[in-house]
Parts: sequence; structure tokens; C-alpha cells
Amino acid sequence: MLSINRRGALGLLGATAGTLILPRTAFSQAKRPSVTIAVQKITNNNSLDVYHEQSNVGERIFFPNLWEGLILRDWMGNQGPVPGLATEWKRIDDKTLELKLRQGVKFHNGDEMTAEDVAFSFSRERVFGNTEPAGGKTIFEDDHKPTTAKELPASMPGTGRRLWPALAGIEIIDKYTVRLHNATPDVTLEGRLYSAGSQITNRRAWDEAASFTDWSRKPVTTGPYMVSEYKPDVSLTLVAFDEYWGGRPPLEQIRFVEVPEVAARVNGLLSGEYDFACDLPPDQIDAVQAAPGYEIQNATIWNHRVSVFNIQNPILANPLVRRAMTHAIDRQAIVDALWAGKTVVPAGLQFESFRGSDMFIEGWAPPAYDPNLAKDLLKQANYKGDAIPYRLLNNYYTNQTANGQIMVEMWKQVGLNVEIEMKENWAQIHDTAGVKGVRDWSASNTINDPITPLVVQFGPNGDAQQKKEWTNEEMNKLSVVMETSTDRAQRKKAIARMLEIAEREDPVYQVLHQNAVFTGMKSSLKWKAAPAFAMDFRATNWSI
Repeated sequence: MLSINRRGALGLLGATAGTLILPRTAFSQAKRPSVTIAVQKITNNNSLDVYHEQSNVGERIFFPNLWEGLILRDWMGNQGPVPGLATEWKRIDDKTLELKLRQGVKFHNGDEMTAEDVAFSFSRERVFGNTEPAGGKTIFEDDHKPTTAKELPASMPGTGRRLWPALAGIEIIDKYTVRLHNATPDVTLEGRLYSAGSQITNRRAWDEAASFTDWSRKPVTTGPYMVSEYKPDVSLTLVAFDEYWGGRPPLEQIRFVEVPEVAARVNGLLSGEYDFACDLPPDQIDAVQAAPGYEIQNATIWNHRVSVFNIQNPILANPLVRRAMTHAIDRQAIVDALWAGKTVVPAGLQFESFRGSDMFIEGWAPPAYDPNLAKDLLKQANYKGDAIPYRLLNNYYTNQTANGQIMVEMWKQVGLNVEIEMKENWAQIHDTAGVKGVRDWSASNTINDPITPLVVQFGPNGDAQQKKEWTNEEMNKLSVVMETSTDRAQRKKAIARMLEIAEREDPVYQVLHQNAVFTGMKSSLKWKAAPAFAMDFRATNWSI
């Protein structure tokens, strides 16, 4: 079996055939168990599309159970690339990647996956809607021409430009061979192929769906489980797909149930109503572990919690005020108080995995907790105590409300007047009505390269700039270097400078802590949590 090491996506020049999952014959046909999972939220957009639902909650249900890409992420290992719907790949040049498709893969509607489906999955219609990627029009005349045009949600083309800023198109070599062409050199092409948004869907199912909404609530994919029933804001039921190329799935059914309150999730778990309870704060760990037959699976994950500044606010337009806000926060005190020391304050918006490709900036740290400096910066800014709004969700992120309240008090201690505005959903967080100020977010390493999250989330195509929260000319020029340069030293110099800009000189965000996931479960289930939001229910991660 192929084992790809920590080199990750950066500079990876190829791979050979392999499989992660035992063949079908390895499983008996005995009746399989079903599980019910209590979650804080199923999706944010009432959509099961990987482009439309770019979220932490989406990652949990999508991967690796429903959606699959040509290259898969090693969810239970080092999170690097492993063969998926492609068995091998190689670099033709700095802009071109050739992939051999796995033969005999079935979609949930029974169709065989071929190069035609791959070409559609990266077509202009699917990725960019009625917009164009940075590299211009897709290069192939046979680019997908829909039989039924679909109006995509307004946010989706922006997601495509963010994930694939210079995608040129997919060239079909034969039924089981494709070439991915980029308009510019890109050392991260392999990583982009296992990042959320590059998964393969069935071309015929898209054409036959009456609307995007209809399609997105029951997408036809290749994963080990398929959608049986989706009730937005209530529940999602996945059932086993027994023709899965990787073998018979071990569960008959996976049912996600939306249970917003922590206490209700814990009580439901301990009463036997749920088999898993997700998104638990550390103060619930003892209660679950003290109950006979229950345990907590936990890990820090490749995701950092951040808060984001909006410079449309005239007060925050002054970088001195934003700098003061970053120096007023005692991050370690928050980790100790709310997380019982079970997570860490990272080295800014970096991940330890960057060390494997020598792209980690040694010695970097978030702005130091320095109340006196914060007060001096506010004095220099001539800040008069005007209110700064803080749009806050009620624990979409674990401990979010308590974290927000603590930060408001820390800001108050240096003279900042920050007022919490509780919101019900992300649409209200981003609503253009009213005055914006500070909001919460998180930032993930999805490509195992510093391009994520710094360029993907905060660069010129990133969500923060698309929503006009912040922009910086030098940052945008350096983002192009990160997206197009093949010179490792040049890229490392660029990312070091970007950290200086985004975190210290002209802050767009402040890093709070590395995220951690705590999941309560029945010990008898013999399941292991990945270092990610994703919940892996393939045969390799399940035993009765």
C-alpha cells in the first residue's frame, strides 16, 4: 500500500497506486449498526455542496463519508495526500498535473465515474458560475455545456476564485486519464485537490436536477455513505453505499441531529438517545467520563480561532486601534480559564505541519499581552471611547460566548469600549446593515502549505477582502508570489512579511488559540477521532 510521507503537497511530484480501505470481500454481510450523532449545527447554508458549505460543521459531515476527491486527505494520519479517486499522479510541468483515475468507481446513482465527470467537476459552470477565474476562460472547447442552466448562490463563484485562482481547466486524455491545467505555476496543485471544494460529483445528476437547491440537498457522489434524508436545521441521514469502491461500509446508517444546547447533547448522550455528542466544552469532560460506558475523544486540530477586524468602521480604520486590541488580549489566560490548558496559543497563523516543507517562520508569535502598550497606542490614535460593535454568535464555536465576554472585559481594562451584539446566524454577522466592527472566525490549514489560511482567507480572493472588511496592497502582491512562485526561499520570505502585515502592522485578525474538538461517545463503539472536525466512519476506523 502506498504511504506518502510528511512532504505534503508542497513540491510533491507524483504518487503511485494505492488504497486505504479493505476490499469488499473482507466484510461479512451481517447486520450493521446505526449511530445517531448530536451536533451543535449540521450546516450553515442548508446545503450539502462542498463549494457552498465551506465550514467547520460541513467538514464534519462531508469527509470522508460523503464527498471524495481525486486525492484524499489522510484524515486519521498526518493529514497529507493519499490516493483517492485517482490512483496516481505526476507533474508534467509547474502548471500541469496528470492523474490516472481509479477504474470501476460507482456514483450513488450507479453511474461509473469517468474523466467526463472529473472535467465537469472542474468546469467553469461548476466552479465559477458566470464569472471567470483569474487565468481567464477555461481552455477547452468541450467545457461542460449544461442541459439545464442553474443559478448558483451568490457566494459560490467567490469560493471558486479563492480555491482555484488560476484554474485553466481539465483536459480529458482518455476515459481514465485527465490533465489539470493551471494558468500559472503553482506548487500547491496537489494540495488544492484534497482541499474542500475539489471533490468529484456526477455530471448526469447535476444536469437532471431541477435546481441547484434540489441538487445540493442530495448530491450524487462516490463516498461510502449517501444521502437518504435531509431536513435542514433538523437532521441529516446518511445510509451505506454498498457499491463503494473501498469496500462495504461498516455502518447501516449515520444520523446527525441538530441539538444547539450543550446540556441537551450531554444529557441525550448519557441517556442513550445519542451515540455521540459533538462540540463539548472542556467543563463537560468529567461528567461524561464519570459515567460508566462513556468516554471523551479529543484532539487539537488544524484550525485556529481568530477574531477579524472590519476597517469600514471609522474607529478600526486606524491600525493603531487594532494593534491596541491585539495587545490587550491575554491569550494564555483564556486557554487556561476556558480550555483547562487542553489547547495552545500558536505561533500566529501558522501550523506545525509547515515545518515539514521548511515553510514555518521560526520565532514568530502573536502580539504580546501588554496592556500598557495597548493604552499608549490608543492615546496615539486619539481614541475617545466611542463604541466598537462586536457581532457574536451564541457558541457556534465551542466556548465562543464566554470567550467574547472575556475579551470585552480585557479590552475594557485598557480603555476600549467594545459592545457585544448577539446574532442568530452568519447572515446576520455579515449583514451590510448597521456598523460593523469585530467578528469571530476560524482559519484552517487545508493544503498543508502557508497559502492556507493566510492567502486563501485573507488574500485578494479571500472572504475577508471579498466582504470588504480589510485590504492591503502589499499583502495582495505577496499573495500572488505565494500563488505563483516555485522558489521556496522567495515564498518563505513572502509569508514572513505577510504575517508582519496581517498580525502586527495593519492587523486584519488576531489569533486566539488553536482549536480543539471534544466528542463524547459510548466506549463500546471503538471509534477514534481524527485531528480535524471530520468524523471518519470508514471500515478502517470502526470496529464493533
